[in-house]
Amino acid sequence: MTCSIDEIVAIVGRSNPGSDTSMLHEAYDFAAKAHEGQMRLSGEPFLVHPVEVAGILADLHLDPATVTAGLLHDVVEDSHVSLKEIRERFGEEVAALVDGVTKLGKIKLDSMAEQQSQNMRKMLLAMAKDIRVILIKLADRLHNMRTLDFLPAEKQREKAIETMEIYAPLAHRLGISSIKWELEDLAMSYLDPRKYEQIRKMVAESRDARQKYLETVIGTLTEELAAVGVSADITGRPKHFYSIYQKMSQKGKDFNEIYDLIALRVIVDSVKDCYGALGTVHSIWKPMPGRFKDYVAMPKFNMYQSLHTTVIGPAGRPLEIQIRTEEMHRTAEYGIAAHWRYKEGGHSDESFEERLAWLRQMLEWQTELKDPREFMEALKIDLFEDEVFVFTPKGDVVSLRKGSTPIDFAYAIHTEVGNRCVGAKVNGAIVPLNHELQMGDRVDILTSKTGAPSRDWLAIVKTSSARSKIRTHFSKVTREDDLSRGKDELQKIVRKHGLSIGSSVGARALRSIAEEMNFTASEDLLAAIGAGKVSAKMVVGRLIKLLSVTPEGAKTAEPEPVGLLPTMPMMPPRSARRKSQTGVRVKGVDDLLVRLAHCCNPVPGDPIVGFVTRGRGVSVHRADCPNARDLLKTPERIIEVEWDAATSTTYQVEIVIEARDRTRLLHEITAVLAEAGVNVLSANVAIDRQGIAQMRFLFELGNMEQLNPVLVRVRAIDGVFDAQRMMPVASGSRRRGSKQ
Repeated sequence: MTCSIDEIVAIVGRSNPGSDTSMLHEAYDFAAKAHEGQMRLSGEPFLVHPVEVAGILADLHLDPATVTAGLLHDVVEDSHVSLKEIRERFGEEVAALVDGVTKLGKIKLDSMAEQQSQNMRKMLLAMAKDIRVILIKLADRLHNMRTLDFLPAEKQREKAIETMEIYAPLAHRLGISSIKWELEDLAMSYLDPRKYEQIRKMVAESRDARQKYLETVIGTLTEELAAVGVSADITGRPKHFYSIYQKMSQKGKDFNEIYDLIALRVIVDSVKDCYGALGTVHSIWKPMPGRFKDYVAMPKFNMYQSLHTTVIGPAGRPLEIQIRTEEMHRTAEYGIAAHWRYKEGGHSDESFEERLAWLRQMLEWQTELKDPREFMEALKIDLFEDEVFVFTPKGDVVSLRKGSTPIDFAYAIHTEVGNRCVGAKVNGAIVPLNHELQMGDRVDILTSKTGAPSRDWLAIVKTSSARSKIRTHFSKVTREDDLSRGKDELQKIVRKHGLSIGSSVGARALRSIAEEMNFTASEDLLAAIGAGKVSAKMVVGRLIKLLSVTPEGAKTAEPEPVGLLPTMPMMPPRSARRKSQTGVRVKGVDDLLVRLAHCCNPVPGDPIVGFVTRGRGVSVHRADCPNARDLLKTPERIIEVEWDAATSTTYQVEIVIEARDRTRLLHEITAVLAEAGVNVLSANVAIDRQGIAQMRFLFELGNMEQLNPVLVRVRAIDGVFDAQRMMPVASGSRRRGSKQ
């Protein structure tokens, strides 16, 4: 145990003078008793974890209630203790924090879009209620990442991805750089251990030379600042491996070209001294063009403030320097935690409220995003976004995502300004609405009472809030049209089956189907049909099944195959029957048309199941295919199938590869596939904002035995995290990889 309860109490006492810290010892004893006999995978007592979490919170200078909740954050979930008992022993405030973290502790983020989306919505709501909940969760995640070695490799990777995609960006959004950097470095060490170790060794090897260089420049700068009356604390800035890695991989820089390997941090007494120190720095060393940033006058979205400049230092080596006050430094290190005590004491802290503005904004539009994948994508974009500062005609600063357009700006001002936007001026000149705004632009939006959004804007805007507001507008405008269109389309088909949705029986059946499909009302289902989101034939099929009506008397319309067919299997027409060339044999029948389902692409060796379709023979699925599970609901359509060992043919397999993007990566992967003798049919490559590439390849092979050697060779390529065969998914769902 690296942190003791006495040390924690001492830190909390220094950070919160005059506060009551007595409940910290009581919480420690309570947690020790609750977790008695429980062990971590490392072999340590479970109590080590909550104590370390409390220590991290204490280092963030948080209040006694938050640190107490850190000590108790696992007792409700992992012991017999109830929330009521916590409330009685430690009060409502601590109980509310423990309750919030307990709910978040049950979150199991995975790539299932619906589950992940709902879990993240819960997290946002918990943060809005009390931001300290997420601070405890971040501390919990940080200690878990520090001890990740004891988990299986697959879990390590899962937690590392989750940390890189969600928790590190959250820490960044809240301005807590002390946690953000460590989370990123730890996650990188598991996602790309070879590159991490390479950078760590390079940093260690150059440490002595850098230290001597820094001692020289610190001595020079200290003397010059003292000569002009500026008191300063000058130190070398710590190096973060993930930051170095990003600059090397994304910007194609060599290790020796990374400027911030040699960096200074100058802490002064006042804002005036910040600019005075900057002038002194530029009088000693020549500044590099385009490398100065003033985050004091224009703070970042997370209220980070500092002056950044890069100069040509002694021996012609680039030297990065950050200049800030002590208060700015505290905010940069501890973020929102540094402001919590102001709010706690009831004092007004404008920057605290500004820091939460993005959270309130997300909560406004997240309720409008019904598609879980869309919500998660928008959330990740907002968490990772780079900023550009632009000005209103009155000189007010507006922070937007980099690459934003005048439309994004208009919606950031007000929803109605965006809806009525017909044009824009940037720096006094008319520009097109897809114009990319630059740092410092002055933007004037031209509006009209008859103006209205265009659907084309959805492809132009960059911010999630603007996109959400545009979609909300069209959803309101088009709902009535969709409702009318959907009703007409459904009625047209049901009449052919002698049914009516206008009758009381039909209306009740339609309401029941709407509820089954998670629609609030039957009108919502009809609108979805009109918008093309739901198949009218599928709804008719459900109506037929619900009303116990078979489609034998149908005139022309044919219902969907799943769950809507007669009780006896309908064999394919005689004219369509032929011997299968797919390598699959139907037990007991020799002349059936057989086809392999494209949703799961089964290959020899996969467990398979056959399904008799209407007019298209037997469709063969992998047994673990979600679509196959749906088909099993109609057992009368299932037919036994097996692989025919005597048949020689080829099969299509789709794999997904995740890797850190770099030059020649695609070339090396395709070379491996070519050497393996597989015939690549298609390829798709996507690279996210963090430089992680996801590649999908569809190729042909003769049997399953060929696949594993291909995957092993691909995984051995430098920078490749994993290569997997695609997991079959239900229609309309997003695919994900599955280890074979």
